[in-house]
Amino acid sequence: MTRPARPKPSGAREAARGLPSLRFHHSTELHPDPGRPRRAGIGRRPTEHREALAEVVMELTDVGLAYYFLKPVQDAKVGELAMQTTKVGLAGILRVMSPVARRVLGGMDQEQLLGVSAHIRELMD
Repeated sequence: MTRPARPKPSGAREAARGLPSLRFHHSTELHPDPGRPRRAGIGRRPTEHREALAEVVMELTDVGLAYYFLKPVQDAKVGELAMQTTKVGLAGILRVMSPVARRVLGGMDQEQLLGVSAHIRELMD
């Protein structure tokens, strides 16, 4: 199956060309697949998929925090107490962030949701 043509880069993407960037690995389940229905609010009725978009945002936040903070702490071979403190702290961040993300996304209209979804898809390309 051939992949659909990529959209032209957004103004933000053009502006960011050549700048340093950071990327992390996420599960293939989160990656957009042209062969299955689009997730995270991109479609004909994005407002019906706010919860799916919030789930993707939270999964990416979790994976990003683990990659950028938990992994380096583990690699530093810190003690058990420091490791446990790190895990509890990251879990707390996610507990606070989840309702905030859901509330903010829940208040967005179709155009705003499509903008957030497009940004996430750009990050995942």
